[in-house]
Amino acid sequence: MKAMILAAGRGERMRPLTDHTPKPLLPAGGKPLIVWHLEKLAAAGFREIVINHAHLGEQIAAALGTGAKWGLTIAYSPEPPGALETAGGIAKALPLLGENPFLVVNGDVWCDVDFGLFSRSTATIEEQCPQGGARLLFVANPAHHTAGDFSLDADRVTPATGNETVTYAGIGVYSPTLFRDVAPDRPMKLRPLLDAAIAAGKLFGERHSGRWVDVGTPERLAELDIELRNP
Repeated sequence: MKAMILAAGRGERMRPLTDHTPKPLLPAGGKPLIVWHLEKLAAAGFREIVINHAHLGEQIAAALGTGAKWGLTIAYSPEPPGALETAGGIAKALPLLGENPFLVVNGDVWCDVDFGLFSRSTATIEEQCPQGGARLLFVANPAHHTAGDFSLDADRVTPATGNETVTYAGIGVYSPTLFRDVAPDRPMKLRPLLDAAIAAGKLFGERHSGRWVDVGTPERLAELDIELRNP
């Protein structure tokens, strides 16, 4: 299985830190956020990684290179200024990702999940990620997102209902056919595709009870840095 790390966002809420450094390269616990992902992916058995970039993207490519340092092969998917949003960025990268389901990880989250749950799964491809659908990882709603994103009925994702909601962790396995109708060079958000997958009965998910941080502000980055330096 291949993996894609989303690293094209501008990081407006992280300014001024992101005025001169792309958000995935901001350090926490002594290493860039994106390096935590690369190390965990390599340890889980992933070997081929795709990284999209836009804002200061040349810094990302220069810092990570070919990925050989981690035993990985990294391919880059550059995007125009302003980037293409999540669905648009994935659609543009499809030629690099192939025809099988792939793991997608947001570059601006930190999570202690074992990515080997995806790469070493004994489930068939259809069981893990149905064609035209996805299987997402969810966490308890954080303080800055109390409304959540969706609800779960066993492992089936449903629209957010009442107080029983969960937050998408920015980690999931996606079928490439979910993006087949997305123009590869136009911005498009992910949520409409997920809503369509729910309607088609092809969106599944599971809860993660471990540590997860949406590193969206300088304050949360500083808190994560302290936590990682003092385990």
